[in-house]
Amino acid sequence: MKIGNIDVKVSYITIAVFVIFTIFLLSASVFSPDVRSNLIWLIPCLFLLLVIPVALNYLSRSQYAEVTPLYEAEAKTVRVKLINENMVGKPVRIEGVVERVHFQFLNRPQYLVADRSGAISVKMFTSPDEDVKVNDVVEVLGQVIRRYLVAGEPVINCVSIRKKKKSND
Repeated sequence: MKIGNIDVKVSYITIAVFVIFTIFLLSASVFSPDVRSNLIWLIPCLFLLLVIPVALNYLSRSQYAEVTPLYEAEAKTVRVKLINENMVGKPVRIEGVVERVHFQFLNRPQYLVADRSGAISVKMFTSPDEDVKVNDVVEVLGQVIRRYLVAGEPVINCVSIRKKKKSND
């Protein structure tokens, strides 16, 4: 679904929750006459089960779209091996191959991106513009953060992940 110039994506979990509660509402209204009088507030609640996740996804994707040009201008291209604790808070650009993808069904994907020097976890807190799969060559723009807020190894908080053409070098 497209709102303005932002492509909004609804997660499978959101759709599943909406369908389950719709089935509950329909079965309750068929078998219980009391529920029919409550439909005046049950139907808007059901509607909100879809609207709120769509609105949140729109807001996060529009924020990411706004900050991407800033990261493109400020980010330094680095090798994965050079990312360390001293770079926490700094914008970076890496290029590599996606080795693993997690949590795409939640619209909160995590990638393991590797270049020839090593591999790093790349976390994105909204759905990406492109559908990125394992073995895709990508360019990642983001900020180095710690895995667990104040502790853990450095990972990249991804602002933008784009597919690139595979090269033979």
